[in-house]
Amino acid sequence: MGENVLVFVPNVIGYGRLALAAASFWLMPTRPGPAAALYGASALLDAVDGAVARMLGQGSRFGAMLDMLTDRLSSMCLLVNLALLYPATAALFQLSMALDVASHWLHVHCTTLEGGASHKAVGGEGHPLLRLYYSSRPLLFLVCAGNEAFYCSLYLLSFTEGPPVLPGGPGLFRVVLWVATPTAALKFLLNLLQLGGAATRLAALDAAARRLAEPPRPKTQ
Repeated sequence: MGENVLVFVPNVIGYGRLALAAASFWLMPTRPGPAAALYGASALLDAVDGAVARMLGQGSRFGAMLDMLTDRLSSMCLLVNLALLYPATAALFQLSMALDVASHWLHVHCTTLEGGASHKAVGGEGHPLLRLYYSSRPLLFLVCAGNEAFYCSLYLLSFTEGPPVLPGGPGLFRVVLWVATPTAALKFLLNLLQLGGAATRLAALDAAARRLAEPPRPKTQ
């Protein structure tokens, strides 16, 4: 029998990420501290599973998809909670949620149709900012971490300001929110670029398929 990809070490870490995220969402309505800690642990393991996969040579399509789906579902569930905590701006959280899911789904679908090995592979036709984002692991980590910090601090702020950074000054969670806001805006822009690029690529694939399907034109005398 061949290797069982389902029990590769990075994939087992991925299952642990799902369990931590699920426990976090269970606690979010009433226990902000433990909920944020569990959510943060799940997010940090996102960097660990990739490193383990490369170290052990256990990269797999299943693991890449598990990793991407865990990221999308975790973000979506956090945004659902934020929409409940901040009803006046619920539409903005819904927009962010829809854009995140749609851009990644369409991008993965196009990458599969094009025969790409990973959704993190962006061809030369992609936007330069998007190519830089996916080609640099440190940048990818920093943007994702900053985006998570933005939404997590927003969640925690609905309960408390956190310890003051300076006497009489704003609380820690508000300061984190301010610092992480540009990164969250950049992630929103990257999702827009990804959605637009994937839509253009899919349209190009359709056009190529239609050209191949066209019957040959009769030669004129």
